[in-house]
Amino acid sequence: MNNVVGNTLPDEKRFFDTEHLKADIKGHSIRGAAVTVTAQGIKFILLTGSTAVLARLLTPADFGLIAMVEFFTAFIIMFKDLGLSMATIQKKDITHEQITSLFWINVVFSILLMFMTIAISPLVARFYNEPRLTMITIATGCTLIIGGLNPQHMALLNRQMRFVSIAVINIVSLTCGIVAAIIGALLGLSYWSLILMTIVQGLVCVIMVWSISGWRPGRPAVGKGVKSMLTFGGNLTGSSVLGYFIRNADNAIIGYALGSASLGIYTKAYGLLMLPIRQFNSPMQRIMIPTLSRLQDEPKQYRSFYLQALAAIALITMPMVTFLFVSANEIVDILLGSEWTAVAPTFRFLAPAAFLGAINFAPGWLFVSLGRVGTQFRWTILSAPVIIIGFLIGVNWGINGVAASVSITWSVMFVLAVYWATQQSPVKFYDFIQVLSVPVASSLLAAIGSFLAGRIVLQYNSIIRLAVYSIVFVICYFACVIATPKGRRLIKSMINAISKLRKKNSSYNNNQINQV
Repeated sequence: MNNVVGNTLPDEKRFFDTEHLKADIKGHSIRGAAVTVTAQGIKFILLTGSTAVLARLLTPADFGLIAMVEFFTAFIIMFKDLGLSMATIQKKDITHEQITSLFWINVVFSILLMFMTIAISPLVARFYNEPRLTMITIATGCTLIIGGLNPQHMALLNRQMRFVSIAVINIVSLTCGIVAAIIGALLGLSYWSLILMTIVQGLVCVIMVWSISGWRPGRPAVGKGVKSMLTFGGNLTGSSVLGYFIRNADNAIIGYALGSASLGIYTKAYGLLMLPIRQFNSPMQRIMIPTLSRLQDEPKQYRSFYLQALAAIALITMPMVTFLFVSANEIVDILLGSEWTAVAPTFRFLAPAAFLGAINFAPGWLFVSLGRVGTQFRWTILSAPVIIIGFLIGVNWGINGVAASVSITWSVMFVLAVYWATQQSPVKFYDFIQVLSVPVASSLLAAIGSFLAGRIVLQYNSIIRLAVYSIVFVICYFACVIATPKGRRLIKSMINAISKLRKKNSSYNNNQINQV
């Protein structure tokens, strides 16, 4: 029987239908979170290990050449997907014809971006006065076509909440890319080994995702209902592009006004503070959007699941950031050394923004899963100039002035974004405030207790002080959490979820392995 565009065959419904997931939506999401966080940890270890190995096989100049190109291509790559994979994940009902249309749009746009990157290659080389960058930029551009072949297949796996399959694909493809880079470096390919890593990782990912997904696109055609999905993707891409400028405006302003040394201190403080948060936020984004999208027509379940997830993540990440604020001097001294002491004050000035940044996904989950990305884009347009003006004012007081402006402007705009996102939503602004009351209050009280205890051991070295801070903070935090009925209910629900996860894990993994 032939695969005809626009006529979804009965056996193809498994690619698009999601009704079967609702019977155990919470179980799927919890197990998916466990799998995704574990995979994130494995990827972190692989990347850290490969960096250590390749750093001994290649020169700093090799990495620098690739970084020069990435500075230009990072912006172009943002347009590769056009937000269409998220449109596939979010939409309640989709057809084979629609996904086929989106697939070919992704492919065509990837080809256009490839030619665009090739076209700017001489300009990149001229900008840095480095002739080798021409071929590096061309090679990087050619990898874009590989990336255009898998967004819709990966989106279908996400839509079906097949998180084990996704984890296997990501880890295996990354491992293959790393092995290829190491072999290339040993063979003397120098910076080309890093390009080889990208190519091999992309090719393995495409082969695996096509094989595991099982879905095959039809002939190029424009399906009904594609226009709304293109609008969704366009608004999402617009928000991402503006977000890119917002995230990098502080670096550009500091680099221009204060120089590379100040920028080095600022970026090190920012990166160190955000590192643990990113290990949670990125995996949870991949879990929550498909889960909440499946519940968009069931407001009670949507609200309950959203608030439970928000509370659980805040319970972990908010105290983490608070502890980093309290022990900033000790952490900087231990991890970076005494010559980086200037990082600690900047680290602390950025902490309030990071405190809310631990849950910066909150409005985005609502906007995207409910299909309100147009509202999200309009909000980003309004907030961008406010935040950037804050950076321009703050730079008059140096890097700490910029850091303080980040915390002030971003925090205010975040609260307003949450208020806007909760309008016409199953989740109300009051719900949001109420759920966060326990982790916020407990974190602040634990910080006070840890700070007071730390005064006693000021004469000791950083390791001992950090140990004291850690012990006192953990004890105070959990004592504050369990002292409240809300906190006890939250801890109990998390324990129950983990218990159910362990009971179902064996049978679930067997089913997922069969799908892989």
